[in-house]
Amino acid sequence: MHHTAIIFLEFGAVLLGLGVLGALALRAGISAIPLYLIAGLAFGTGGVLPLATSEEFISIGAEIGVVLLLLTLGLEYNADELVSSLKGNARAGIVDLVLNAAPGAILALLLGWGPVAALAMAGVTYATSSGITAKVLSDLGWIGNRETPTVLSLLVFEDLTMALYLPILTATLAGLSLLNGAIAVGIALATVTVVLLVALRFGKWIEAFVASPNNEVLLLKIVGLALLVAGIAQELQVSAAVGAFLVGIALSGQLAHDAQALLAPLRDLFAAVFFVFFGLQTDPTKILPVAGIAAALALVSMLTKLATGMYAARRAGISKAGQARAGIALVPRGEFNIVIAGLAVAAGAHPDLGPLAAAYVLILAAFGPLAAKLVQPLFEAIAKRA
Repeated sequence: MHHTAIIFLEFGAVLLGLGVLGALALRAGISAIPLYLIAGLAFGTGGVLPLATSEEFISIGAEIGVVLLLLTLGLEYNADELVSSLKGNARAGIVDLVLNAAPGAILALLLGWGPVAALAMAGVTYATSSGITAKVLSDLGWIGNRETPTVLSLLVFEDLTMALYLPILTATLAGLSLLNGAIAVGIALATVTVVLLVALRFGKWIEAFVASPNNEVLLLKIVGLALLVAGIAQELQVSAAVGAFLVGIALSGQLAHDAQALLAPLRDLFAAVFFVFFGLQTDPTKILPVAGIAAALALVSMLTKLATGMYAARRAGISKAGQARAGIALVPRGEFNIVIAGLAVAAGAHPDLGPLAAAYVLILAAFGPLAAKLVQPLFEAIAKRA
């Protein structure tokens, strides 16, 4: 059979299968991310039906998926919101960083994986899934609650921290010397700073360049700009994902709203491909040996995120029920965690890091929304009693 025909057959079967899995997730009221990861495990090495030809094609789609995920995440905020959030919630954000990065780093060191894997695992356990959390807040009607701005501000703080963390991780994974690593990180941080300053001072000019009354032209400009900046960022030792995130931050107002609506279907398509590709890189036979460790780490992470949300909400004067809701809303892990683990796996940080991260995200991406849904009646009873 012709090579191109095989790619079309395999890729078409993957997308059709993902559509079926997405429909099942919608019916069950859970995130589709765990199902996409399982599909990748099934199609990868050691799975029940390994792909023979299209893996390289899927890997390119996965890279685009990361860029679009971070681009749309950046569109949620503008540069002013990012700076004000950093100032107003710095203390809670630091508590979030310490409590939730520590478990991953400590576990990697205890397992003898070394400092590079520890740095990667710190990111895997730190970041909340903004996408899943936003869906939980929307589905359960928590958007208008008093604790929701606190939750969102923590997500913004995490996103900004990731913008600084990813360049450091990329340089470390590249195995650069101390001097070269410091230079690479310095260039990365300078790039992030310059882009933020440009977004703050010249955001209107960027929006004027990108804006168009025609949806087709607008979509082409935004995606083209995001991929261009992502490529430049990658060349400067800044993660391509961070470059795309900063492009999103530079756009605001009605333009950002219109861009989100246009990008949503494209983002969801390539993001699903990304989660599948991460599964393809992970041998499912290696997940079982680390499943117990992943479950224990997930339990610790649930407790630390719950403590983080309750602390931040208490500082904002929120009631106990609202504090608990804030903590539970922060539990899910998803896109950012897999991005970090994918970078580490590609760099060969440790062979068990990928399976452990996959199992960890599977547990929290599925259990986070489920836990919020299960405790909703309890919160309602507490509110009525109060």
